[in-house]
Amino acid sequence: MPQGESSRAARRKRLGQHFLRDEAVARAIVEAAGLGPRDLAVEIGPGHGVLTFRLAAVAGRVLALEVDPVLVRSLASRAAVTPNLDLRQTDALAFEFQTLRSPDPEGHVVVVANLPYAISKPLLLRLFEARGAIHRMVLMLQREVAERLSAAPGGKAYGLLSVVAQLWADLTLCSTVPPSAFSPPPKVESAVIRIVFRTAPKVPLPDEQAFLRIVKAAFGQRRKNLGNALRGGLGLPLESVRALLENAGIDPSRRGESLSLKEFSHLTQIFLRGGEERMLRY
Repeated sequence: MPQGESSRAARRKRLGQHFLRDEAVARAIVEAAGLGPRDLAVEIGPGHGVLTFRLAAVAGRVLALEVDPVLVRSLASRAAVTPNLDLRQTDALAFEFQTLRSPDPEGHVVVVANLPYAISKPLLLRLFEARGAIHRMVLMLQREVAERLSAAPGGKAYGLLSVVAQLWADLTLCSTVPPSAFSPPPKVESAVIRIVFRTAPKVPLPDEQAFLRIVKAAFGQRRKNLGNALRGGLGLPLESVRALLENAGIDPSRRGESLSLKEFSHLTQIFLRGGEERMLRY
């Protein structure tokens, strides 16, 4: 293999890049995005453009973010004759999604992407942080990650990503996608998920920073019961943690993955009333 091709293959492997090639899947993703002429479609990782130009045919404007200069050059000639397509060579992990605005005041910002597996979690967290600027997303993810986002309490899939996603958005698993839809084929199945951001959290959120600290602590040591996990994650005495949990009506012997959004919200309120603000904010 020539050196240039070898380095590109190594880059794709590092990023977990598997390029969508199935036209039917591409059409279904664009349809699920529900784009109109007033909307801005933001594509992360256009790759070979199988989604890009379909998006440009229905959206008012398309912003395509691609980190690989070779792929940018391969799309450049078609992008040059697509007036509403803005193709940029940039790293999505460093892009400020919160600055996005639709070209029309009545339009929406819609993120559409076949996310590289290797960076899907940090990208998802960045996208959720920018929820004030984004109306909805249609994402292709590793099936395990998509199921984790939409998982209900009580199972191994339910965790920090589940809580953050379900706190701020309504999620719909649209379809599963076989490895044969990609080049090169991944070793796992993929899934398309539609994420519509809410204007307010699904449960009362007295202090978002405190809420997230409690959730992170609860899932930080999954093998431990909730009392011990919160003690270690928050640096509080076990007796104090147990007292606060019991005050919230939550058995300290339960595990973090058993708590619903409503219970995490209530627990945060009890911790704040108990005078633990400093520990929840540092």
